[in-house]
Amino acid sequence: MILSRRHILRTGGLALAGLSLPAWTAEGGIDIRMRGDAVGADVWFDPVGFLVGPGATVRWRNDDAGNSHTTTAYHPDNRGHPLRIPEGAVPWNSDYLLPGETFAVTFAKPGVYDYFCIPHEMAGMVGRIVVAEAGGAAPVAVDDGDAVHAFPPVADILHRGAVHRA
Repeated sequence: MILSRRHILRTGGLALAGLSLPAWTAEGGIDIRMRGDAVGADVWFDPVGFLVGPGATVRWRNDDAGNSHTTTAYHPDNRGHPLRIPEGAVPWNSDYLLPGETFAVTFAKPGVYDYFCIPHEMAGMVGRIVVAEAGGAAPVAVDDGDAVHAFPPVADILHRGAVHRA
C-alpha cells in the first residue's frame, strides 16, 4: 500500500515528532510479502519498512513461488545475531515458510525492529518495522554501518508509513 499525503491527512493521523502517524497503524495489522524474481536470484520483503502502532499484528506471507523464506528478528537468540530490536522485546523466528504460508507477530513495545530472511540475508533480504506511540519520541535504530543490510531510514518510515524498495 502506497500512501499519499491526502490519505494521511484524510485518515486523521496521530502526532509523532511533528509528523503524522496514519490512523491505520493502530488497527489490526499489515501484510508484508516475501517476494522474488522469476529465477529466484533477487529476493526482498515488500514493504521493506513499515510503521505500526503498539499492539498491531504484522503478518508475513511468502508470495515467492521459487523460494522458501523466514522472518527472523535480529537477536542473539537467533543464530547469534546482534540485538536490533528493543531490549526486552520478544524475538521471533518463523522457521522456513513455503510459498503461500504465513507467520504473524504482534508488536507490543515501541521501538525499531530489524529482521532478516535466514537463507537470503546476504542477498540483502532484510526489513524494518517501526512501532511508535502517538505523541511519543521518535524511535532510534541501531546503526552498525554494515552496507549489506540496507534498512530504510526510520525518518523515511515515519514520514511515508510504508517504504517499498526502489
